[in-house]
Amino acid sequence: MGEAQEALDRAWRSDAAGMLGVLARRLGDLDRAEEALQEALASALRHWPAEGVPANPAGWLVTTAWRKAVDAMRREAGGRAKLAVLARTPPAEPTPDDRLALVFACCHPALPEPSRMALTLHAVAGLPADAIAAAFLLPRATLAQRLVRARKTLRDLGVRVEVPAAGEYESRLPAVLTVLYLIYNEGYTARRPELAREGLDLARQLADLMPAEPEAAGLAALVELHEARSAGRFDAEGRIVLLEDQDRSLWDLRLIHAAVRRLARAARRDRPGPYQLQAAIAAQHALATSYETTDWRAVRALYDSLQVLQPSPVVSLSRAVATGFVLGPAAALDEVDALEGRLVGYRLWHATRADLLSRLGRTGEAVEATRRALALATNPAERELLQRKLDAF
Repeated sequence: MGEAQEALDRAWRSDAAGMLGVLARRLGDLDRAEEALQEALASALRHWPAEGVPANPAGWLVTTAWRKAVDAMRREAGGRAKLAVLARTPPAEPTPDDRLALVFACCHPALPEPSRMALTLHAVAGLPADAIAAAFLLPRATLAQRLVRARKTLRDLGVRVEVPAAGEYESRLPAVLTVLYLIYNEGYTARRPELAREGLDLARQLADLMPAEPEAAGLAALVELHEARSAGRFDAEGRIVLLEDQDRSLWDLRLIHAAVRRLARAARRDRPGPYQLQAAIAAQHALATSYETTDWRAVRALYDSLQVLQPSPVVSLSRAVATGFVLGPAAALDEVDALEGRLVGYRLWHATRADLLSRLGRTGEAVEATRRALALATNPAERELLQRKLDAF
């Protein structure tokens, strides 16, 4: 049993998305594909210990799942019409296109973002519902309902599990990139490393599956750069350590340089995008020997480019931080204050303003801005950091 279980676990970890993708593409039904694959897994646990592990475990599972699905359709009046076509052409082994098709289906724009994230982790990453519920601090029943509703939406809309045509990438890819980045950030900001790891793995898989898409490489590079610095982000007591105070010897230089090389290959395609620019900004921070020696002019210029491609007051706020090092805190405060109408309810607007006011010696105003930021913060680690700052005045 031990050898069979290990082989099954390896096949699932390496090929779950491909197996589910090839079945869903051919069956046109994600639910049916998942049910059939689960039955195949159970069958493997019954047969492999006695008969031995097959030479191609993933192929065995796909073939078995296909037979289970065909048997189920024979028993259903509604499934008999398409059975004649399907039964003649059993699926081949999973291919990269099958995994890619599954990613695009799970990240379909018709689904709300929480559902896209849950379905992607469940179907593409192969995480059980219990693990996903724990990662998002949700009751299992809530997560299960979210998955059921997501599948029903796809089924009702007739969404097929298939790779979009090349002409559709421009409209469909941003939703996929957003979902994968949200998954990573959820784990990164909430200190759930297992979720961050899934987001990182999914971003890398997408970059491998779409080598001609520079934005996929940009996302992978961006999360790699974040991950490379994660060891210095919290102290031994679990408190946030700001970038300027982090011990850079804890950063993973090998991963940083790998991410920079990935980003350079993407840049050679001369199709800049928001994720490539964000990764380029992160690279400036990661490659600097200290916070003070960061090339702030380059960072500011990159934010200018990002603002052209993805206009946002949050981008302008980040640019203002760089302005503080290029032109001084007074110029930066002018930029921050100009954003008041759009960001007055945003905690980081108040926190950034507090830092600039403090640098200008306007302590009373800095204290009030820090209090406003603290009132808006919900993350416990962020609240602790802001309270420390408040106590230090």
